[in-house]
Amino acid sequence: MTAEAPPPAKTEQPADLKPSAGKLSGRVAVVLLFEVLPRHRLWGYSCFVRGPKALANPPGMVFAKVLGSGHQGGFGLQPSGSRQARFCLFDQEHEADNFLASPLVQGYARRSGEFFSAKLRAYSCRGSWSGANIEVTAEAPSAGPIMSLTRASIRPSRARQFWRMQPASELALAQSQGCLMATGVGEAPFLRQATLTVWSDVTAMDNYARSGAHLAAIQAAYGGGFFSESMFARFSPLALRGVWRGRTFGS
Repeated sequence: MTAEAPPPAKTEQPADLKPSAGKLSGRVAVVLLFEVLPRHRLWGYSCFVRGPKALANPPGMVFAKVLGSGHQGGFGLQPSGSRQARFCLFDQEHEADNFLASPLVQGYARRSGEFFSAKLRAYSCRGSWSGANIEVTAEAPSAGPIMSLTRASIRPSRARQFWRMQPASELALAQSQGCLMATGVGEAPFLRQATLTVWSDVTAMDNYARSGAHLAAIQAAYGGGFFSESMFARFSPLALRGVWRGRTFGS
């Protein structure tokens, strides 16, 4: 899934929703991307099957998703047998740091050929993910990289139309100046998809969001009621580290 919503006219901070209201909110996001080495594939598969339970419920974690990826980390319908992702929300930054330094996460890195981690604060977020919200606690950076998350639950009746638009959108993303990383991830084949991207700066992201095949795809998706739930979030990175799809990140 490569569709990014056009940027909102202004940044709005979601309400502070408490667990008692049936929803959760998180302040600091952690993204993990890793490619499991062949000799550890059985271990990787078992982690994926166990889902969020495999994360051992670390202190401060209020939301977690265990995600698969497309072939070679791309966006097609063919799943990858080795690439996985984790998306987590924490109340506080030190809790995210503790998670990143934990034996669990270090075990991911040791068993992987490529491993990438990001610690993030949102500066823009619209929508929800399984009812969860990301609190906006950062300002849009004036310079330097940003990371974006686009995810949606696709209505079954619209899935075929959605995937027909995918090749043109993916090509537009690959050709976009300033796109440093793009990977497709998902909770379930065909219907619950997401895209994670890293951009050189806000301007590069905005230029992509407002142009070409991407803009046509997102307008068609919203006009046609393709999604039962969606989230579009942009993040100011606190840390980007590791290697993904051949590119090295460090901060």
